[in-house]
Amino acid sequence: MTTEAKPQMTAGQRRRVAAATIVGTTVEWYDFFIYANAAGLVFSQLFFEPVGGTLGQIITFLTVGISFLFRPLGAALVGHYGDKLGRKLMLVITLVLMGVATTLIGVLPTYDQVGIWAPIMLIVLRILQGVSAGGEWGGAVLMAVEYAPVNQRGRYGMYPQLGVPLGMLLATAVLALMSGVISPGEAFNEWGWRVPFLLSIVLVAVGFIVRQSVDESPVFQEIAASGKQTKMPMVELFKKHWKLVLLLALVFAGNNASGYMITGGFILNYSTDPAGLLAMDRTAVLNSVTIAAVVWLAFTFLSGYMADWIGRKNTYVIGWMWLILFVFPLFWFVNTGSILWLTVGMCLFAVGLGLTYGPQAAWYAETFPASVRTSGVSISYAIGAIIGGAFAPTIATALVGQFGTTLAVSMYLLIMVVLALSATLVLRDRRGIPLDIKFEETGNYELFDPDRRPTETRAIMLEYHGVEDAPATRHIK
Repeated sequence: MTTEAKPQMTAGQRRRVAAATIVGTTVEWYDFFIYANAAGLVFSQLFFEPVGGTLGQIITFLTVGISFLFRPLGAALVGHYGDKLGRKLMLVITLVLMGVATTLIGVLPTYDQVGIWAPIMLIVLRILQGVSAGGEWGGAVLMAVEYAPVNQRGRYGMYPQLGVPLGMLLATAVLALMSGVISPGEAFNEWGWRVPFLLSIVLVAVGFIVRQSVDESPVFQEIAASGKQTKMPMVELFKKHWKLVLLLALVFAGNNASGYMITGGFILNYSTDPAGLLAMDRTAVLNSVTIAAVVWLAFTFLSGYMADWIGRKNTYVIGWMWLILFVFPLFWFVNTGSILWLTVGMCLFAVGLGLTYGPQAAWYAETFPASVRTSGVSISYAIGAIIGGAFAPTIATALVGQFGTTLAVSMYLLIMVVLALSATLVLRDRRGIPLDIKFEETGNYELFDPDRRPTETRAIMLEYHGVEDAPATRHIK
């Protein structure tokens, strides 16, 4: 029997891998969301004061989006060296880069102090955040999925996904604490906003220690031992798998565009703008976003298990249908001007965000062969982030300014979700596919398809895993 390279791990070792992926990803996305939320609250006044008004806020949100343009660079670098030198090293580098950039934002002078150099320095540090974020995700999910038992990849892949809502939860909670308790009112604009950025250095130190405690991915260890690293993985990826990259990018674009309505600062800015229609209390809305992050976290956790129970694709389809159902009610609730209904609307929407995020790691990792897997998952994620979330808050702000209604924003989100659903239906669910380099070399990669090629897949499952059916296969008797 041919066997896939399987990690021989104790329960304690598995917990360390899970902890390393969760902690590191949480730190990365805490840093990212601190910026997005601060942009929605105070950056237009602090760094783009001469512009002012709606245009100033649009420019501020453009700095949120500009980092996404550099995610492919981070994905290409980390994908290239992750497939050549290993996943673990890249994870440590991206973590440190993000932490340093975020901490430096916390000590930047404002426009009043140094003029045009303030926004220039802010944009440079935001670009560094984008490079880091572009490379972080691919390495983290592969560490999780490549260590996982074949029937629990959805569950293990869900752990690094939890870092995103956890990072958002931590970011909004710290901002709410600073805004509402420690430095309320003008004190928040003067110095309170800096504290969450400065705290990043502490979180990075913790994440660095945790990530250093785990071993390299077993799949990469096998590749390195055999000396079969691909010389130019990115070239190989686009030569043979460009369609998969495009489809997976569209899948993430739907989730990312939807998520950045909440996480990217748009609803936060729209609902709290003193000159706007709602002018709601800043701290109250931050608390609402925090509660929505808890819901997103819970359904991300649940969807990781669902991906193993009913399949990756089926879980996604349920999530997309949920988002389609609530893409209009989200802003109906927000526009009531009630904190209660705003919270309800964001929480209902967050259910769909979780269902279309938890299965992502396992599905992306199982889609690409071992030799280009880091490059494949990283670049698909980065391109999807550009199409979806990069300028979603900017587009939403511009649509409201142009049409004077959030109905245009809901239509924009509906289009993104329908595109993502269409890509989801086209892609194959390769749950249970052997992940090692030896399987890639057999030439059976294209034959593995539990839904469309059950006979061939059953033979491969039996040979590699000792069982006939892929996870989530259900026989109707």
